[in-house]
Order: sequence, then C-alpha cells, then structure tokens
Amino acid sequence: MKYGIAIFPSKKIQDEANSFRKRYDPHYALIPPHVTLKEPFELEEDQINDLIQELKEIAKHTSPFKLEIKKVSSFSPVTNTIYLKVEPVPELMKLNERLHSGNVLPQEQTYSFVPHITIAQKLSHDEYSDVFGSLKMQEFNFEQTVDRFQLMYQLENGAWTVHETFTFGQE
Repeated sequence: MKYGIAIFPSKKIQDEANSFRKRYDPHYALIPPHVTLKEPFELEEDQINDLIQELKEIAKHTSPFKLEIKKVSSFSPVTNTIYLKVEPVPELMKLNERLHSGNVLPQEQTYSFVPHITIAQKLSHDEYSDVFGSLKMQEFNFEQTVDRFQLMYQLENGAWTVHETFTFGQE
C-alpha cells in the first residue's frame, strides 16, 4: 500500500489555499491542503505496526512549533508548481530529517525538503506566468502552532485519507 506523512494546517490556511487550488490544482479533490513531510512510499501490510511504533517515537520527541507563511513561491523552472512557502524553522527541518532516518521508514528522498503547501500545479507556461505574477505581489501572513502530523494512505481512486494522527510529546 502507498503511504505518506503530512501536516494539515488550520482551517483558515486551508481555506486560503483552496481558494486557489479549486481553480489551479488538479489534485484538489484528492487531498486537503497540506505540508508533505514524507513523499509517498510503498509499505507491506505486515510492516504497518512497526511503522506506527516508529512514528510514535518520533512524535514523542518532537515539540510543537510555529508554522509560518509569508509569501508564495514556485518550483519553476523545474515544474510550473506554485505554493505557499512555509518558513523552514529548525523544528520542522529536524522533524523531516527524523522521518528519513528510521528503521521502517524509507530513507531516500527524491527532492530536497522545501516546506510548502501547493496551490497550483500542472499549469501551462502562460497560465503559470499570469497566476504567479499576480500572486507573488500579494502578502500572506499566516501563523499557527503545529502539534501533530498524520500518516496517510492512498485509496484506489487516488485520494488520500488519514490512517493515524501522531501528537507531539505524547506516548
């Protein structure tokens, strides 16, 4: 089965992201706005309990931290993806590191970790230029405290759903 690990921001941040996603993100219906901590990975059913124990241990040793968004950015020229840029605070970067150094968790990463919430992807070059041009002039000022992450799994229709939530500082 395919799994992933994410942080879901507050409703206020999700509403702002969705105001763009419903127009510019073909994955809008498959998963709510989120910060991907660990890209999708395959795991055998008999490994899930070991994975959950590993994630509980990681969460137990993680303190709540601030999630801050101040602007949009882009992965251009690699892809025409536009995102809300999440400030790379040390606690978030350390959490990502821990999620790539376990015994059950796959350690490989396709890309360097750039904390973000996707708001537009798979745009034509012209559409990308128009949308990014107008969004980069806007100010965004969101801040919240994050105290949990979610283990997700992918359904047959491609949608993602929460398997389990892990709260920081708890057994």
